Amino acid sequence: MEISTDASGAPGNYTIVRRRFVERLRRAGIRDARTLDAFEAVPRHRFVPEALRDQSYLETPLLIGDGQTISAPGVVAAMTQALALRGDESVLEIGTGSGYQAAILSRLAGSVVSVERIPRLAARARSALDALGVSNVIVFLGDGTQGRADQAPYDRVVVTAGGPEIPKPLLEQLAVGGFLVGPFGERDNQHLVRVQRADEGKYTREVLGRCNFVDLIGRNGWAA
Repeated sequence: MEISTDASGAPGNYTIVRRRFVERLRRAGIRDARTLDAFEAVPRHRFVPEALRDQSYLETPLLIGDGQTISAPGVVAAMTQALALRGDESVLEIGTGSGYQAAILSRLAGSVVSVERIPRLAARARSALDALGVSNVIVFLGDGTQGRADQAPYDRVVVTAGGPEIPKPLLEQLAVGGFLVGPFGERDNQHLVRVQRADEGKYTREVLGRCNFVDLIGRNGWAA
């Protein structure tokens, strides 16, 4: 049994804390039952530095090293729900980070290809995923703004860092009928958007809300 502290700092069981955490997500507007089940099943505290584990289930981003963060859980949940996953999709994730989003996706999709540019984060994420027995996620080291063409097309693409615009390679690697979800715009004025590829070269775009993410670095993003 894993013992830690709950959001108030009192001793508690992580399983109980996660149930309360999921109830908060439900009240915040996350309605998809499969998404909520995944958030209850995946231990977020296993993806944050040990010194911050007592903050794992708070609605806040947390530093994970190398200038990067694990996004606030409500943001991760909203992005996950927007992907409208049924269970058999191939997903491309840009920005592995801690590996938490990939672990959530592993329970909701058929396969996940995740691209991380920082070697130390990629290694830590892979280790955390392996420790939980996640076998349908492949973590690649590279420039996520170029996607991963050798594994394309993807039914879904999720971008976990904010770029000036949607990288063209990610749109090209999205399957017809598929969704791309991510934050784009100016550094201090980003919007979370969902794009659907309606046909070859045709896309529809929906703005889901304002947001603030770390920079999407790469050839088709911000300069390092």
